[in-house]
Amino acid sequence: MSDADVIIVGAGPTGLMLAGELCLAGVRPLVLERHPQIRDIPKASGLGGQILELLRYRGLLAWFSSASDDPHPPLRVPFGGVHVDLTELVESPLHAMAIPQSRLERLLDERACELGAEIRRGHEVTGVSQDGATVTVDVRGPAVPYQVSTGYLVGCDGPRSRVRDLTGIPFPGTTYPEVNRLGVVTVPDSVTRLDNGDLEVPGLGTIRTGFTRTERGLFGFGGANGGTMSVFTIEDEPVEYDDDEPMTLPEFRASVRRVLGGDLPLGEARRLSRWQFQDRQAERYRDGRVLLAGDAAHLLPATGAALNLGMLDAVNLAWKLAAEIQSWAPPGLLGTYHDERQYAGARALLQTRAQVALRRGHDPAADALRQVFQELLVDEPARRRIGALIAGADLRYPGGNSHPLIGTFAPDLTLQTDRGETSVAGLLDRARPVFLDLAGRTDLRDIAGDWADRVEIRTAKTDDRPADALLIRPDAHVAWVAAVSEPADTAAPALREALTHWFGAPLEPGG
Repeated sequence: MSDADVIIVGAGPTGLMLAGELCLAGVRPLVLERHPQIRDIPKASGLGGQILELLRYRGLLAWFSSASDDPHPPLRVPFGGVHVDLTELVESPLHAMAIPQSRLERLLDERACELGAEIRRGHEVTGVSQDGATVTVDVRGPAVPYQVSTGYLVGCDGPRSRVRDLTGIPFPGTTYPEVNRLGVVTVPDSVTRLDNGDLEVPGLGTIRTGFTRTERGLFGFGGANGGTMSVFTIEDEPVEYDDDEPMTLPEFRASVRRVLGGDLPLGEARRLSRWQFQDRQAERYRDGRVLLAGDAAHLLPATGAALNLGMLDAVNLAWKLAAEIQSWAPPGLLGTYHDERQYAGARALLQTRAQVALRRGHDPAADALRQVFQELLVDEPARRRIGALIAGADLRYPGGNSHPLIGTFAPDLTLQTDRGETSVAGLLDRARPVFLDLAGRTDLRDIAGDWADRVEIRTAKTDDRPADALLIRPDAHVAWVAAVSEPADTAAPALREALTHWFGAPLEPGG
């Protein structure tokens, strides 16, 4: 007998999100994390993209917002050395929330534990082996080494994934030579902020607001108010840094000196972080009973998308793993995790690789490319398109071409029910699939009733309904649609096929 239904390796945002989602689906996960406690080393500084919509559909967004430094920051998004200004859009396709990763992990840890997950910190995985029924994991614990077994193992253990390496899953791609450094520092008296926002620095003269390119790299600063400013450098170095080694203020000062060619006085450091960009994607997200998610499965060569992508990996995977463990999964269901999330990863790599092309050029042709791109972003459709691409809001899983909603994130319709007003988001807080009848289609409700042990059946009305009925998966993606006034002879067999494809065989008569 297994010691846990699922073992998750890594208690970062992806692993903790997966643990919580598995608990909602009735599965008992064990999380193994090599670090003894949540670390305060600065990493990601916020959430952005479609994961915020998913958190809202789970009823968690208000809780996360209450812990945020800024739940609604201005949406001027850096994109490969230019800025995409979404502030004037009436409805932006991209939303963001400022929250340090350490605080985010504490919230996700609290949620997972409250739902019943077991999290062991200071427990490092040293070996993985599997057969047709079980995965055995060797663990170095705080006291003694031990073994633990499980039906499935998920590696959420980051860029240097031990699980990925032990399983032998190739991780091809590129490590870029550029090293990014960010410091939030107090402003010394010797630095003067001019009325136009520029800085006047003894020995360096005037440093313009925004980005300054030199032969040695890129310098940028912002937010020089309230006693602090954010300072940023990029320079190419033939060194690969260890993420566990924190950056020091002397290292940061030396980088600024190299890029600017002189000393910029920096005060006390409130935050220091360093990162390098990699462009990598695992050749497969699954090897037998071992799966990968988050940075263990993909690395993006730009900021602002990795957390969104990894946490959504977890949401996609959790209900499919639960179906396998609870023995109702149809054939091939778990395989759709690789198909869908590798596709989503490729979409994220598309826009982040485009950012590489924009930011790494240092000749007149590259300057012209950035200028033309910035001019295109004056047009609202272009801004909206790029914003949706960054957010992942334009994602449509392949394989559903019969209706434009199939494969997309379910629209949050306002619903009138016999219990009062609710919304699509309000139906998905328990992470269960939903059959939603919007047109009084008893013929279709009767069919869905054969899956009532797995699928919630709800009836509602909505203004300007987009369809007669929707079948929505636990990850909030639309699995099937009955078009407005679609006849029963086409809608009914398609519904049976979709229910069987995603949720297995129907109940036996009298079951």
